[in-house]
Amino acid sequence: MCKRQYIYLSRLDVQHKIAFVKQKSILALEQEYDRLRKSLTAIGYISQGSVLDRSQLKTPRAGYQWTRKVSRKTITLALSSQQFEALRKAVQNRKSLDKTLQQMESISRKILFATSPDTRRRKQLTKKTLGIN
Repeated sequence: MCKRQYIYLSRLDVQHKIAFVKQKSILALEQEYDRLRKSLTAIGYISQGSVLDRSQLKTPRAGYQWTRKVSRKTITLALSSQQFEALRKAVQNRKSLDKTLQQMESISRKILFATSPDTRRRKQLTKKTLGIN
């Protein structure tokens, strides 16, 4: 004969557990945000645009160039090899910065919407609406 055991949880107990899990996840989010914030100090010079080593093209040509958009116009500038290397690193840094800022923005929204009181809604907000994919 098998004895079945049941455990009943009160609503209060479940709400306490949900609050505890929510608090732990917020703490983890805050730690991730702090890690990203500290990583910003390691980023060096930044620059928009892209750089191109023209000798790597299908029809090789001499030189390097830097291209960027200014007022909806494309601006291209010839570069020396030293300028090319410096700008290549700066463009990489810019892409890294943009990615880090997007992550920080998403984490910020998660924390803000989890910790701030909300209005009553008929439908729950989706992750897409909140921009926290």
